[in-house]
Amino acid sequence: MLNSTTDPSPSINPTFIGVLAIAMWAALALLSVLTESLSPFLLLALCFFISGLLVLIKRACNREPLLSLPALTKMQWLVGVGGLFGFHFFYFMAIRHAPPIQVSLVCYLWPLLLALYVSAKGNRWLTLLGASLGFMGAGVVITDGALFNVANSFASNDAVGYGYALVAALIWSSYSWYMGKSNNNVEDIGWMSMAVAILAFICHLLLEPSSLSTLTQLDGITLLAILLLGLGPVGGAFYLWDIGMKFGKQSWLASLSFATPVLSTMLLALFGIGTLSINVLIALALIMVGAGICNIKRD
Repeated sequence: MLNSTTDPSPSINPTFIGVLAIAMWAALALLSVLTESLSPFLLLALCFFISGLLVLIKRACNREPLLSLPALTKMQWLVGVGGLFGFHFFYFMAIRHAPPIQVSLVCYLWPLLLALYVSAKGNRWLTLLGASLGFMGAGVVITDGALFNVANSFASNDAVGYGYALVAALIWSSYSWYMGKSNNNVEDIGWMSMAVAILAFICHLLLEPSSLSTLTQLDGITLLAILLLGLGPVGGAFYLWDIGMKFGKQSWLASLSFATPVLSTMLLALFGIGTLSINVLIALALIMVGAGICNIKRD
């Protein structure tokens, strides 16, 4: 984990580190299945608490001051905490008000938006074309090949949910773009995570039936899944994503993010939850072609 804004070791490609974050996000669905007994905001609070602990563990191992707070500006605090918490908050609210497949489709506009944010001015049309192919690839997997049928099934009475999902997509793409050009230390993500954990716990108390007693009844598999979520897709991945966006090739990371639902589907099938189909190959082809188009350099 970095404690400065300097580039990572030359032996570690920062774009590859960003891709590792994408791979971690692919494990979210699998690990979520193992934590179904916990309400979403309580689970989020636990995961981000683990994420914050990573910095304290790192400092303890290096014999550094444990509670030395980051020198973040008000805007960095606002965007950092707002991005990490806001995305999950609006995603959970969207799921409450609209079908999950349609919500996932709307949320996956974020890589398209991010690709446009980071593209060179003369590349905007190519980026839009490539990102649209990537979005279609993600959509093929999310809808199990029924992309256009699902797209035609958006119901007006679910508009509030779609609105929440769109806000989530806007928040995460904006967060990624802003933090990519921000001069904060990567390990500041840990302090932001602690703030998110507190906000998520408050939302749990306000919005969800109290289920704190279930924490004492969790089995070993569930506890392990919570730990892996905090170390991975809902915690550790955000450190890696910050490194990738700060020091790596942002356009590649934006376009390759469409592969998350594809990798997720493959991982679920590997563990016997769901099956693979030709749709996965179609999706991968669309995403890789789209990524290539996004990254064509024009003079």
